[in-house]
Amino acid sequence: MVTAIPPLSDAEKLEFGTNGKPDVNSRSRNRLVIASYNIRYARGPHLISGGVLRKAGMMNLTNRPTLIAEHIKQAADAFSAGRLLPKVDVLALQEADKRTVRTGGHHVANELATLLEMNWVHAPAGIPRGIKPVARQWWLDFEEPIELHDPGDTGVALLSKLPLTDVTRIDLPWMECPWRPRLAMAGTILIGEQQLRIFNAHVDPHAAANGQLAQLEVIAEQAVNTSLPTIILGDFNTLSEKKCKETRRYIESKGYKSAFPSGTATWRGAGIRLHADWVFTKGVVVERWGVAKPLNVSDHWPVWVEISINDSTN
Repeated sequence: MVTAIPPLSDAEKLEFGTNGKPDVNSRSRNRLVIASYNIRYARGPHLISGGVLRKAGMMNLTNRPTLIAEHIKQAADAFSAGRLLPKVDVLALQEADKRTVRTGGHHVANELATLLEMNWVHAPAGIPRGIKPVARQWWLDFEEPIELHDPGDTGVALLSKLPLTDVTRIDLPWMECPWRPRLAMAGTILIGEQQLRIFNAHVDPHAAANGQLAQLEVIAEQAVNTSLPTIILGDFNTLSEKKCKETRRYIESKGYKSAFPSGTATWRGAGIRLHADWVFTKGVVVERWGVAKPLNVSDHWPVWVEISINDSTN
């Protein structure tokens, strides 16, 4: 039986947290490192084998709180130590769970931001309670779902060492999977006297290419309203060569450039490597880019860019 629940209230659509220390050098900076990471609720890299165990009734949640805590610490070390990637100034997260059973009750974005001493904003998906997922393509059916009446939620988040203003929640069309809302969020980063608009997206893997395009169109409609240098990044779930080409073609038709070559592996499972995560830029210079391996907090790897921004790039 489906349990009707009210939609998220305005107060629930965005959750803000202050953990950061002021960046005393921010006014003189024109360069920063931005990363995107589908953290998969800090569950670990084994999506497919974990899904098999879950379906066989062999999944054990007893150690889940400790496991998730360890993975969050590993992620914090990766983003701050400067070994797998440069120290990160701004971090976009997808699948950032908030106190779900599958995370053992952890608030992933809040706890990671606390360890990184970053301010943060979390946009919860607003998972409908009691809507049972239907069987989809086999390669999309390994994910551990949020239980039907789990009081927790998932969502996207922005974490920043720099001031973050004008944060906007962007609900995406998600008719194909009524049990799993899709959304994006945007925020403006202040870099000295400069501003940068960032869009963090999590596009539906279940949708066909045209369904994904409908979600990208909503993001593009929001992005066209700004004259600021802009970055659109996140997990676009381009799980085929066709989806990679169509996503890149569409975003680049709006004046953006991909920071990575098509086919760059950002996701892995059972020996398969796919390009799921992207960073598209407009009005900035990409000095360096990379994929942070071998971080094993998720089945995705973080993607990152070091960008410079000044008056001449506007």
